[in-house]
Amino acid sequence: MATQDTATDGVSFVEPEEWRLVRSSLDEFVEREVEPLQSELGETWSNPRLRHEADGRWVDEAIEAVETVRKKSADAGFYAMNMSEEYGGEGVSNVTWYRAKRHVASHGTGLVSQMLAGPEGPKPLLANAEGDQVETYLKPVVRGEKSTGFGQTEPGAGSDSPNMQTRAEKEGSEWVLNGTKQWITNAPYADFLQVFARTTPQEEAGRYGGITCFLVERDEYEVGSFNNAVGSVGMQAEVHFDDVRLGEDRVLGTVDGAFYEAMDFLSLGRLELGAEAVGHADHLLELGTEYANDREAFGRPIGTFQGISHKLARGRTSVDAADALGLRLAWKMDAGEQAIQDASSFKYFATNTYFDVADDVVQVHGGNGLSEDNPFMAHLQMARLLRIVEGTDEIQLNTVAKQMGVQ
Repeated sequence: MATQDTATDGVSFVEPEEWRLVRSSLDEFVEREVEPLQSELGETWSNPRLRHEADGRWVDEAIEAVETVRKKSADAGFYAMNMSEEYGGEGVSNVTWYRAKRHVASHGTGLVSQMLAGPEGPKPLLANAEGDQVETYLKPVVRGEKSTGFGQTEPGAGSDSPNMQTRAEKEGSEWVLNGTKQWITNAPYADFLQVFARTTPQEEAGRYGGITCFLVERDEYEVGSFNNAVGSVGMQAEVHFDDVRLGEDRVLGTVDGAFYEAMDFLSLGRLELGAEAVGHADHLLELGTEYANDREAFGRPIGTFQGISHKLARGRTSVDAADALGLRLAWKMDAGEQAIQDASSFKYFATNTYFDVADDVVQVHGGNGLSEDNPFMAHLQMARLLRIVEGTDEIQLNTVAKQMGVQ
């Protein structure tokens, strides 16, 4: 399935035949595997009050459905197709991965969002696995047999993550891990977490040095309270580490070098979130256009009123512009560039475009836009969430300004 989308003189907006085949296969998978399962779950999935326990945790049926989609997608070669073939992926380009993420998101929210690897799946940092770590952690996640989480954010350290308080101290041949993380996606359901801890003080290692990543298994940490963000109830939680003893075989990557290793792949996370935002916004514009043409008021379709049509036209223009930014970013990454400014520009613009489109489409639908029977408010909540995760709007703009040379 490996594809080559890059051109020597720039990105081509012509979709290659191989991508069209992948897109068709993704659509067939949604129709054959995802939609019937979501239909079978019925209100257990569609009604958030039935999908969650009182504390926010997903009910067992929902967890099983997610794991089923993830495993079947991996078996079909989709789930982690951007990972190296050496580890069980398909080795597709960043352009193809961007297009796949965008296209799957254009099917809307729901179980379809579990088809392609997100925070619970393999990321390039996990590809630093060595020796037994490859068979125990990396390959099972690529195959959709295990899931993971990225333990970096803390109660007092979000965007300012180098000031984390979680510590790991060496005692003989073991590391002793202590601390608390929060807002850790998939923590309640993960088989293991990738946990960042300071192993050398800042005054010795520098602000970004002295941080090490550890592989910590489910029975070695305690899940605390759920961090139930609107639009993502049941997905994030606090985790506590109390004198967790870990051998050297649990160090992922290099001791004291985890922050730099993670930052090397920061652009990928922003590419993925931006692609999802573009796909979701595109889906909403289709729904909004259909409604504007069908719904009548004052004797004619509401789409004939400029107050409605201009909302949709502005959305279309912004989504197309965001898509172009995303393709350029993916192309630069395939060319070996870190593309730091491009990644921040895209993540900022795409997620804000999604938010604006979601808000406008709610308005186009009027009272129907507020109904739980329709997906529009769920999209608005998700769009608001995406403007914070993987770096807030403000962090993205700070990064762009810095890359521009603004002092």
